[in-house]
Amino acid sequence: MSSMTSLGFGIDIGGSGIKGAVVDLDTGELATERIRIPTPQPATPDAVAATVAQLVSLAEWEGPVGITLPSVVLAQRALTAANIDPAWVDLDVHELFSSALPARDLTVLNDADAAGLAEATFGVTEARSGACILLTFGTGIGSAFLLEGELFPNTEIGHLLVDGKEAEHRASAAIKDNKGLSYAQWAKRVDKVLHEYERLFRPTAFIVGGGISRKHEKWVPLLTVSTPVIPAQLRNNAGIVGAAMAVAKQLRP
Repeated sequence: MSSMTSLGFGIDIGGSGIKGAVVDLDTGELATERIRIPTPQPATPDAVAATVAQLVSLAEWEGPVGITLPSVVLAQRALTAANIDPAWVDLDVHELFSSALPARDLTVLNDADAAGLAEATFGVTEARSGACILLTFGTGIGSAFLLEGELFPNTEIGHLLVDGKEAEHRASAAIKDNKGLSYAQWAKRVDKVLHEYERLFRPTAFIVGGGISRKHEKWVPLLTVSTPVIPAQLRNNAGIVGAAMAVAKQLRP
């Protein structure tokens, strides 16, 4: 498979799981079943790199690999560590993963930015026009700013304070699960966050992704922001697809 130029491989590292698959770069669809391995705890760089190597081996993939991190990634260094070990901060992540996956082309980028790239290319039309904000709801809240489909990287507005608390500590999907909130209860928290984002940024649309977007009909209609809120088309596969796209295009933030 790896010899076919229309295929790539993406890995999406999250706080609870590390997911990867072969991606059809012409359609944005997964060309193989997604493999998921729980994120090691603690999520130290060496432990995560070993898990990434294990996943690539299980997939029997020998070509380039794109990798996402829940971190600001600049010049292939991790500058923050959200929901992973603090040892990631100021780490050369390209060097780390190159040691675990030698003799390969690699690109590492922010997880939500990867999702934004994928959604702008293969997803809803709103991601390709205007000034929209893609939000991924999972262990935290990731963000990607898109202007006419072009990415402004490393925004990380899930860490903005909303009524004195980080937005992702108020309204991530993990908060819903950990607190046993109903969709209606959780939607009120999401609504508060989106009202603040709307006030600050005035986007033309919010695009909501992450695994919980599969159940969008249970919470999106409950939101009261005036900005349209649109479920992402690629759902929880967007990070994998965007990672595969990034290494194919040799993007290295």
